[in-house]
Amino acid sequence: MERMDRENSNRIVVVSGLPRSGTSMVMQMLEAAGIPILTDHVRTADGDNPSGYYEYERVKKLRTDKDWLQNAVGKAVKVISYLLMELPESFDYDVVFIRRSMPEVLASQRRMLVRRGEPADKQSDEAMAAAYGKHLKQVADWLGRRGNVRVMYIEHRDTIERSEKVAASVNEFLGGAYDIDAMTGVVDSKLYRQRA
Repeated sequence: MERMDRENSNRIVVVSGLPRSGTSMVMQMLEAAGIPILTDHVRTADGDNPSGYYEYERVKKLRTDKDWLQNAVGKAVKVISYLLMELPESFDYDVVFIRRSMPEVLASQRRMLVRRGEPADKQSDEAMAAAYGKHLKQVADWLGRRGNVRVMYIEHRDTIERSEKVAASVNEFLGGAYDIDAMTGVVDSKLYRQRA
C-alpha cells in the first residue's frame, strides 16, 4: 500500500473510541510517527491524561459545525465515538478505532469523576455497559456501511502490551511509511492504571 499523498488527498485520519479507551495515547503515537495532527491544546494535560488529551474543541460541535473538517485533511483528529456518525460524506476517512475492556473503561471513568469531585454513581455499571454496548454496535454497523470509510480496530491492552505489533499494523493501514519505533516509544505502560 502506498503512503497517502496528504497534499492532494481528501482523506482524514480519525482516531475514535469510547471515552477513556486510549484515544489520546493513539493520537500521541501518530504524532510521534510523523503524522500531522489537528489539536488546539485547549484541554490541557492533567492527572488523568498526563501526556495531554489531543483534542480539537470544534469536534464537539460536529453536529452543527463541519467547516473545520477541511483543516483536518491530511491530518489525524480525535473524534469520540458518539460523534462519528456526524462525519459528512464529502471526505474520505481512515478510522483507527480503539476498543477497551468495558470494566476498564467504566473504572477509568469513575476514577476521573472522583478526581474531579463529580458524582461517579449516577448510573450503575450494568446500565452504562448496556448503553455503551448498544452504541458500539450502532457505530460498527454504520462504519461497515460507509463507502468513504476504511476502519481498523485495535485493542487498548494490545496497544500497550504489544505496542510494536500494533504500531506496525497501524503503520501498514495508513500507508506503511511511518516511524514504528517512534510510535512505540511514546507508549507508557505505567499509565495503564485501570486493569480488568
